[in-house]
Amino acid sequence: MGNPWEEIDLNDYESHMSLNSVFQLQTMNQMMKKQFYDHPIRSVMILGIAGGNGLEHINTQLLDKVYGIDINKDYLRACEDRYPALQGILETIHADLTKDTNSLPCADLLVANLFIEYIGYECFQKVVKQVNAQIVSCIIQVNTDASFVSDSPYTHTFDRLDEVHHQMDENTLINAMGEIGYKKEAHEEEKLPNGKKLVRIDFIH
Repeated sequence: MGNPWEEIDLNDYESHMSLNSVFQLQTMNQMMKKQFYDHPIRSVMILGIAGGNGLEHINTQLLDKVYGIDINKDYLRACEDRYPALQGILETIHADLTKDTNSLPCADLLVANLFIEYIGYECFQKVVKQVNAQIVSCIIQVNTDASFVSDSPYTHTFDRLDEVHHQMDENTLINAMGEIGYKKEAHEEEKLPNGKKLVRIDFIH
């Protein structure tokens, strides 16, 4: 059996994430706008890019290269179809980062939003070292209940995610990044309608 993210329909995923009771797609979109421009960079790599949420904020006058990484080929095709204005700047890369990180190029900024949860700290360390980014900006979800997937009509879509999900802890992430030479630089929190919250942590090398 493959990774469950290879089987999740993009429309189901985005419909769930954008529900008023969940509101993660919209919240993360606005957080990404700040991620891209809080630091002077020329290239960015987005891990788990899915359908390209946030790519509309890319200023082609300021950024030379955007790498979009995902395990789902359909997601990557959707990114390319949705953002033709980024042709020549956006490069999508199909990769399972639990198995292979050696093919990743370098980038000034590494963005990992709701992504570390699905590869774990140790694997993320390998990715960060390979990309060799000056800045690493992460958004993790902090849960106030037992379930990391919010209840919705689409919940069944995510039934298999338990197989790959790792519970996130801010201090554990900070320690893991410190082990590979990255220091916490910034912290931001955004509350969600269902009691959960998104926590953005930036690290500098």
